Amino acid sequence: MALIGKIEKHFLWVLKSIQILTFLSFLFFFNGLIAQTKEVRIKEYNLIGSIAIKGYDPVAYINQKKAILGQDSYKVIYNGLIYKFSTEVNKNTFAANPQKFEPQYGGWCAYAMGEKGKKVDFDPKTFKVVNGKLYLFYNAYFNNTMDTWNEDEAKYKTLADKNWNLILQNSK
Repeated sequence: MALIGKIEKHFLWVLKSIQILTFLSFLFFFNGLIAQTKEVRIKEYNLIGSIAIKGYDPVAYINQKKAILGQDSYKVIYNGLIYKFSTEVNKNTFAANPQKFEPQYGGWCAYAMGEKGKKVDFDPKTFKVVNGKLYLFYNAYFNNTMDTWNEDEAKYKTLADKNWNLILQNSK
């Protein structure tokens, strides 16, 4: 009987541990959702008025691997931001799964976000798609930040993720 009691105690401990980990994972995920309310997005994202990515087509970056300017006739408002598209197909593709196509770090230069946690503008034609995610970079005055990013992408991405999350958390 004593062995059965120990097994029950161990089982209950494991079950409680799983519940705690599940709850903590939910809190972490939910905190990320709260951080990206419409108001926070409008305040922190790189916008011209309410237009994201300077009017460039986010689907074209990822699916066509090209920087293509969107048209006023093809646009979607997603969580307060206006995204423009070069075709009806791209517009519908985005509408089906907007999170997949939004640029990382609110459309700010990925390198600057990683190096200094700063919101620096980008050149629409200087971009990189990694694992289906869009990264934008500053490129002017003989300074293409994508080149530096590529020297240690893992380091800069880790720092940029951390810095962007801090910006979102502090924006509440």
